[in-house]
Amino acid sequence: MTRRDASLTPDYFAGLYGADPDPDPWGFTTSAYEAAKYAATLAVLPRDRYASGLEIGCSIGVLTQRLAPRCETLLGVDVVETALTAARARNAATPWVRFEPCAIPDAWPSGRFDLIVLSEVAYFFTRADIARIAARIGASILPGGDIVLVHWLGETDYPLSGDGAAEALIAEVRFAQVVHQARTDAYRLDVLHVDEASA
Repeated sequence: MTRRDASLTPDYFAGLYGADPDPDPWGFTTSAYEAAKYAATLAVLPRDRYASGLEIGCSIGVLTQRLAPRCETLLGVDVVETALTAARARNAATPWVRFEPCAIPDAWPSGRFDLIVLSEVAYFFTRADIARIAARIGASILPGGDIVLVHWLGETDYPLSGDGAAEALIAEVRFAQVVHQARTDAYRLDVLHVDEASA
């Protein structure tokens, strides 16, 4: 399969969601794979509670809803307003959870965070943009913070494979150390920790 040679654009994702008022193009609400992956993601979080979480590429807010009880505040960002509308509705009962439109890496949410989650996101970008994302993370992660990466390992035409994206980001995030790695037939999960003196 030929890989795309440019990062995927907001228009690409807008096309996946279309005009559906309750979109779910990847089956986040119905897939057994997604449910198992979300449970595994929550299980490997190094801390029970975080002061300020950031979820990059939150889509319709299904993982966000599961992260919410673990965070004092939580911000989800995505490039598709239709998805954000669905995410806001899904998380209406948790007022400490916010959603904003944001097209990374050209833009990045303001604030600093002790948890940054990129679940099935990094392979949408080229290696050059991965480096920019790593720099953005470095500027916004708090000392002692955690970075969680989750990537599907199946074949796609995305700029990077799941392994390629995870390894590229890990290589660029030199201010953090890998503290946990897990792998199934379907996905890999990497947790990085920023030393108190490193960020």
